[in-house]
This record gives sequence, C-alpha cells and structure tokens, in this order.
Amino acid sequence: MNKLLWDTPDRLRELLCELVSWNSITLTDGEREFAPKLIEKIRELEYFQTHPSQLQLHDAGLGRQVVTALYKHPSATETVVLISHFDTVQTEEYGTLEPLAYFPEELTRKLMENPSELPEDAQEDLATGKYLFGRGTMDMKMGLALHMQLIEKATVEEWPINLILTSVPDEEVNSAGMRAAVTQLVRIREEFNLSYKLFLNSEPSFSQVPKDIDEYIYSGTIGKIMPAALFYGKETHVGEPMKGMTANYIASFLTQRMEYNPIFTEHDLGESTPLPVSLQQKDLKMSYSTQTPYRAVALYNVFLLRRTASDIMELFEQVANEAMDALNKTYQQICDREQVQGIGQVRVLKYDELLAYANKKLGIEEVQRLKQEVLAEEEWDDREKSLRIVDNLMIQCQELSPATVLLFAPPYYPAVNTSKDPLIIEAVELMKQSAQSFNNTVKQIHYFNGICDLSYVNYEDDGNGWTAFESNTPVWGDTYDIPFDDMAKLKGPVLNVGPFGKDAHQKTERLHIDSAFVEMPVMLETLIKSLYKSSRRE
Repeated sequence: MNKLLWDTPDRLRELLCELVSWNSITLTDGEREFAPKLIEKIRELEYFQTHPSQLQLHDAGLGRQVVTALYKHPSATETVVLISHFDTVQTEEYGTLEPLAYFPEELTRKLMENPSELPEDAQEDLATGKYLFGRGTMDMKMGLALHMQLIEKATVEEWPINLILTSVPDEEVNSAGMRAAVTQLVRIREEFNLSYKLFLNSEPSFSQVPKDIDEYIYSGTIGKIMPAALFYGKETHVGEPMKGMTANYIASFLTQRMEYNPIFTEHDLGESTPLPVSLQQKDLKMSYSTQTPYRAVALYNVFLLRRTASDIMELFEQVANEAMDALNKTYQQICDREQVQGIGQVRVLKYDELLAYANKKLGIEEVQRLKQEVLAEEEWDDREKSLRIVDNLMIQCQELSPATVLLFAPPYYPAVNTSKDPLIIEAVELMKQSAQSFNNTVKQIHYFNGICDLSYVNYEDDGNGWTAFESNTPVWGDTYDIPFDDMAKLKGPVLNVGPFGKDAHQKTERLHIDSAFVEMPVMLETLIKSLYKSSRRE
C-alpha cells in the first residue's frame, strides 16, 4: 500500500490549492490561523503521529506562530533546514475576481473565459494551459508544498539525513517569523545534537526579462536596509515665510541626493545592487492650516551585498552633511537677497546623539515616557513609530533645530552569500544537470533580489557592523530586534531552489505547472539525496 499522500503531481497540486485556500494575508486573522492548520496537515503523516514532540509551534508575536517539523534519522547528525513563508500580500487588485484569488483552479478557469482582463504576456501564458494563477501560488506556498513533500518522503523512506521544515509568518513585512525561528533553530540544533549542512529556501525563480523561461537558482540573497530622516525646521505663518523654514524644503535637499545615488551601489560576483530610492516622504501636519509644515520625515531604500549597517550609516551621514551644506549655502543666499538674518544653519545629527542629548536634558525616565507614548499607538507600524519617537524627542529639544536627524527604520535584511562554498558549487552543477533531463536550463544568480528570510542565517560580521543599527533604531528592543548572536551560530551554506513563476504581488501572479509539479520535486529530491550520499563517500 502506498503510504505517501503527496507523491504525485496531481496530489501535490491538490496540496498546493489547499494551502492557497487558507487566506493568510500578513497581519490578518488568516495569517494567525494558518500555522495551526499547517500543523494539523503535517500531523497526517504517520511519522509525526509517533513523534508528536518534533512537530512544534513557536510564538512570533501578535498571535502568529512559526511551524517546525523535525524528521530525525536515528544515526544522522547532518541536517537540512527547509525554509518557507506562508503569509501573502493583499488581493485588492483582483477587483471583481478577488473572491477567487485563493482558489487557483477556479480563478484560472474564470480567466480563460475572459482573458482580455489580463495584459498580453499573461494572456499568452494563460492560453498555453501551463500556468496556475492565484495569490500565493508562486510566492510562496508552492515552496512550502514542496518541502512538505520532501519531508514526507524522508519519513517514509527513512532518508539518512535530518530535515527541519521551518515555515514562518510575516516575511512580506518585517520577517518577525524568521527572526523568531532563528532562536528556535539554535535550540533544536543543541537539543538534538544536529549539524546544519544546508539552509534551503524555495522562493520562486523570477524571470529576468520579458518572455524569459529560464529557471534560476540563487546561492545568496541581497540585503536591504532603510536609512530614514526626520527634518525639523521652524514654524511660521505663510504670510511671513522668512521667519521660519519648512521641513519640506530641508527634506528636498537630502532626497535629491539620496535617490539614484551611485555611492550606495555595490558590485560582487558580477552582480550589482539597484540604486537607492525614497519609499516615503511626508510632513507631519495632521490637518490643513496656514502654519507652515516644520516637521517632515523620509524613508530611503538601500540594498546591500557586502556592506554592514555601520557602513551605510557612515555613507548616509556623509550624504546628509553634503546635502545640508548645500542647503545652508542656498538658504544664506536667499537671506542675503531678502535682507533678513534667517533662522540659522541646519545641522545633522544621528538618533543616538539626539537620544543622549535628550537623556541629559530631560532625564532617562522622561525620555522613556515619551517613547512609550508612541509605542502605545497600536495603529502605527514600526516605521511610523520609529519616526514619531524622534519627533517626540525633537519637540522637547527644539533648541537643536533646524536639524536633520538620521536613523534606521525596520526592517533590516543582512546580505548573505555562499557561492564559493564547495557544497554550493557542487549543488549548482547538480541542479543544472537535473534540469537538463527536462530539456530545461538552470542558471545561477549569486544574490536573490526578491529579499528573503535567508538573510537571518549564516550571519558574518568581522567587527561590530550591526551596532549602528541597534543604536540608531528608535524601536530597537521594544517592538523590533534582530537575534544577531543566534544568527551567527547558524553557520552553513545557503541555497534557494524554487519553482518558476511570474508576477509575484500582482493580479497576474502565476505558477508554471510543469516546473512546480514535475521538475522541482525531482530536482529537490536529487539535491537532498546528493547531500547524504556525499557524506557517506567522505
């Protein structure tokens, strides 16, 4: 009798559609309910009925949980950690089709009835019958389904290597799930005396150019950090503009120099980071009036390959000083032209400098009270809270104005790369050969540019590159933290091998059927088996 539940393409497809049907948009009840459902699904496997303690839920905050399922071979220590996330982005863009967004079979059939709703390239893919549409099909519940299939086969066939399925919430926003999982993975390793051989993610393979049908595997992941600024000017009536300085005016000088600035570009292994851009810029006036806006904020996106948080803060401070120097010169020329004295030069200071000043002036207890006022605002996310904490402190320290205060806002994803690891070099070649058996081509990319949870393993830092993030992130230790010490303990190469798909986070998100249900199961099984076969040879 066949003991396997998800061994055929059809059964795997049914599993995927079931997982997708569990609506799990980040920060919703669906996300909170997903982990217990997943636990019950994995518990259908006989192995976890006889080893219930190896199937666990772990708190990830806000009612969300991480799922870990450990298959432990009696004589193996080497272990592969299978990483996936189960949260998805919202579905408003589906319009009238939104009720079908989580039902791939029905949605795909409905789109076939009226393909003109789709852009031309999606229409072409729909017509081939080789794509399954729906939210989460590609990003990334197929990856989770593949990992469930792997761990099932391992338990039934008693593979002589350990697997830990690790599926997390919140990858799409703050990666709270993976940050919580890190500590648990360290604990599980110590409890069961494991050796982590590989961290394997199965985020989807993204096309690089239109009509690209090649598949890609990734031997690292790009990093991301968010330098931010609060601009504090001087309020005035619009009828007396030279008696003040708008925060928008100050912000314009920094944003002009941050956007597309090549000083932040990194190059490694023939790949480069995208240029920085602003993700948000706004003033903090709550309503219209003829008082000028004197407080504003901005968030900037910066990608990383090798640089640390300290490196980025140093560059950010350099650019900010150049921007404020230019502002001060221009402003002085305006004051000279208008024959007024002006309100003074705009200074640059970092959040840790502002905090030290406020602690000395106001006292530590008062500063903590001001911070708690902001942290108590449940409707604000970590980014808004970071900016508002700085705003609260500057309101009490207006003698420092006009000023640009530099800080970091969450989230922070360190870059990771293990392309030169011998295991990864062999694995990449093996995946290329495996793909050829399907008349397909697999190419290697050194840094996954979609941002993923592999950022929180195999952390390397020759010095204290992370401390600038800790000391300049206002919500650090309250609503946001990163387990850097535990991350550094999770040593092991990283690899991302996942199914081919297109248009993640769009109405046209779709999964290539043959890649997902035919090719990828063989490729991943081949990869895992090669790991324990190579261990035997050694």
